[in-house]
Amino acid sequence: MLDASSCLVSPALESIALDTPLKLGVMASGSGSNFEAIAQAIADRSLNAQVQVVIYNNPGAQVVARADRWQVPTVLLNHREFPSREALDTTIIKTLRQYDVEWVIMAGWMRLVTPLLIDAFPNRILNIHPSLLPSFKGVHAVEQALAAGVKITGCTVHYVVPEVDSGSIIMQAAVPVLPDDTTDTLQARIQVQEHRLFPQAIALAARQQLTLPNKQ
Repeated sequence: MLDASSCLVSPALESIALDTPLKLGVMASGSGSNFEAIAQAIADRSLNAQVQVVIYNNPGAQVVARADRWQVPTVLLNHREFPSREALDTTIIKTLRQYDVEWVIMAGWMRLVTPLLIDAFPNRILNIHPSLLPSFKGVHAVEQALAAGVKITGCTVHYVVPEVDSGSIIMQAAVPVLPDDTTDTLQARIQVQEHRLFPQAIALAARQQLTLPNKQ
C-alpha cells in the first residue's frame, strides 16, 4: 500500500545513459518548476542534455527568473499577439530551429498545439500531465481526480499528438490520494513526482528512439 510519501513508477526509475547530449527546447507558461528540475538533473549529470532555449507565452512568468539563474536564453512568444494557433506555432518552430533544438519539452505549456508543431518535431515532443493517463485528460486534472473519489492518481510523461493528452505513455508515477487532500496538497505531492519523473522520461524516450525510431 502506498503511504503519503511513497510512489510507484513505471517503468522503474534507473540510470538511463545517453552517449550524446540531447538539445532541448523547453516550453512553459508559468512557474517553471519542471524546467528547473530538468536543469538540475543536467547539472547533476543524471540527464545528458542541454537546454538550448526556454519559450514562454505569459509576460511575467516565473520561469524567466529560473532560466536566468541557469543562464538559459528565454524567448517570449505571447499568444495574445498572434492571429491564430497556427501563426504562433509557426513562430515557435522558427525559434526552436534557430536554437538548434532536437527535442521539445512541454513543461507546463498551457496552450494547445497544432499539427504544424507536431509534424515539425515528429516523435520528439514530450508533455507532462498531472494524472495517470488515460484518466483525467485536459485541464483541472487534480480537481477531476478529487471529484471522482479515486484513491490513487499521479503524473504521466507522454508523446504529444493532436488529440489532447492522448499520445503514447513513456513513464508514469502513482501518488496516493489522502482522505483530507485538497487540490493544493495533492498537486504539491504530484509535483514532487513530476520533478523526479520528467528527466528520466526524457532520457528514456531518447533511448527508445535510438532503437525504435518510429516510436509514437
